[in-house]
Amino acid sequence: MNAQAVITGDIINFTRLNAANRKKLIEDTELLLKRWIKEKQNAEIFRGDSYQVLFDDIFEALTKSIQLICWFKKHSDEKNKIYLSTRISIGIGAVSYRGKNVLNSDGEAFHLSGRNFDTMKEGEFLTIHTNNERKNAGIKIILSFINKYIANWTMAQSEVIFLLLEGKTQQEIAEYLSLSQPSVNSRLKSAGWKEFEPTMRYIAELVKQE
Repeated sequence: MNAQAVITGDIINFTRLNAANRKKLIEDTELLLKRWIKEKQNAEIFRGDSYQVLFDDIFEALTKSIQLICWFKKHSDEKNKIYLSTRISIGIGAVSYRGKNVLNSDGEAFHLSGRNFDTMKEGEFLTIHTNNERKNAGIKIILSFINKYIANWTMAQSEVIFLLLEGKTQQEIAEYLSLSQPSVNSRLKSAGWKEFEPTMRYIAELVKQE
């Protein structure tokens, strides 16, 4: 059975938002998640500020996880000093049962995602687990650096990274945000994107190896 990826996450500092902003953020996030996947039941929000999504492609799961981190960061309320982010646990393995939606489904990928989400520590924005402990040990070391990058991303940097992962070119992002192309490039450079992107590809390839 081919390995699939389940992401389980919640929103950091969500409860500090006022009721109207919480409602709007959840509605927009649900639309975003449903847009990303073909089978809408494979993405659900639960307990108000938590979500779970099933992806067939491992690299896509990694990419969308980074986008979600950027998505919440760019929705921070700087005026009131409410800085949003998210914690995401990716479980990679078999899916043995698909229920009426992702929350009613079961399998190794779900167990790895949920169980390791519950053990995430402060400063961990992204964790990835397979059923191979040797791989997990290597991935954990890499992610210790990845999480340090993520911790320092600003709203402006997150906005650019999100759009880049949507498939927009730097010039298109510049036009969309009313910036110069060098300004977009500067944000990506200061976020460490040149080093970050190939690292995520390496992790995806590492996971796929027998």
